[in-house]
Amino acid sequence: MLVLDGLDKTYPNGVHALERFSARINLGEIAAVIGGSGCGKSTLLRAVSGLDPATSGSVTLGGTTIKAPHAKIGIIFQEPRLLPWLSVADNIGFGLGDLPASVRRERVAHALAKVGLADKAHAWPRELSGGQAQRVAIARALVPQPEVLLLDEPFSALDAFTRRDLQDHLLDLWAETRPTLVLVTHDVDEAVVLSDRVFVMRPRPGRLFDEIRINLGRPRDRNSPHFDNFKRRVLTALDRSLDRSVPDTEAKSSAGEAMWW
Repeated sequence: MLVLDGLDKTYPNGVHALERFSARINLGEIAAVIGGSGCGKSTLLRAVSGLDPATSGSVTLGGTTIKAPHAKIGIIFQEPRLLPWLSVADNIGFGLGDLPASVRRERVAHALAKVGLADKAHAWPRELSGGQAQRVAIARALVPQPEVLLLDEPFSALDAFTRRDLQDHLLDLWAETRPTLVLVTHDVDEAVVLSDRVFVMRPRPGRLFDEIRINLGRPRDRNSPHFDNFKRRVLTALDRSLDRSVPDTEAKSSAGEAMWW
């Protein structure tokens, strides 16, 4: 289990970016973090990754405290960040150096097939489209089979069609080993189509405002009334999170999701 306990972050310039954020995320669960600009979403993700630890509070994974980058936690950024001097296959296999060559080749070939890029194994990153490059980044992050994968708005720079395609590829790869995914996004549709729970944050300082459980089966029908109802629910929570007249004592809604059924 990934446990975030009272995370608080104040930067050296005095900006209070994160306040008392707590959550317990189960193994194999997909959690989305959504909120207005400046609400601390990326700060939260960097604290969880160990890249920029919180000022106070703790992150633990299976009882191990995370204070620095950890082998069991992978991360995908908005930009693919591929190594330009390595082929697509070598980029995907970059983190598998401790495995026998035959196992490494097998894993890379399987990942390439899952993301629809088997014919690009020997291509260079500069020869890929933006969507293809991000598919390689997803495969690279999941091939080492991390326990937790953090995603910082990985599809936000892509067009709507490519974005939807990559969401499906991500779920296909996730289904094989079911790591815990924590996704930061601005996109309500993306949060509902991918996640089991949505954490809505309130800005300045960033803190948890609401928690919404998405109890829909997979694959999810984006055109169904149930899907629309959950989208409206997240949108309502976002609107209220930006309304200063609504107090922080707003009840969390980890239960009661059946209200739309």
